[in-house]
Amino acid sequence: MPRQVFNFTEPERFVVGTVGMPGERTFFLQARQGNLITSVVIEKQQALVLAERTDQLLDEVRQTRAPLVDIPDGGGVGAVDVAPLELPIFEEFRVGAMALGWDEATAKVVIEAHAVTEEGGQVPEIADDDGEGVDTLRVWLSASQARGFAERTRAVVAAGRPPCPFCSQPLDPQGHICPRNNGYRRRA
Repeated sequence: MPRQVFNFTEPERFVVGTVGMPGERTFFLQARQGNLITSVVIEKQQALVLAERTDQLLDEVRQTRAPLVDIPDGGGVGAVDVAPLELPIFEEFRVGAMALGWDEATAKVVIEAHAVTEEGGQVPEIADDDGEGVDTLRVWLSASQARGFAERTRAVVAAGRPPCPFCSQPLDPQGHICPRNNGYRRRA
């Protein structure tokens, strides 16, 4: 089957959102440009790492390219999208590998999410549109859009179950078996 590349050069929206109750949530990356909406499943930890790395990339660009490029400190007023995911949500693929970069020509952050590959499958290089390979979601974000994306992602991840103060595993309302407590059930 030929490779699909979902390319969003001027996205109106790019967010991480969830479906389900805390402890049973499915995380999605969703991009919208005009009438085209693409949703892919991403792991919670992948989403958090993507947000952290996006902020690190923007900080590095600000340090190395100021005053040529204006990089905001945060998302700014109104830059953080707080709306829910757009419906209908149709999973195009599950994210296996991700790539992140800065495009000098457009002064934008490029985020790529690649589908899970079979063992030994090759992940394409960033901006590679070869017909062979795994499906890819590619999004181009301005610096303020990228900061807003990172801020929202951290908020969505933090909205889940609180961590155990001893082992950092998520606490269920019924408690959990804490490895730092010799297997005794710890209550929330």
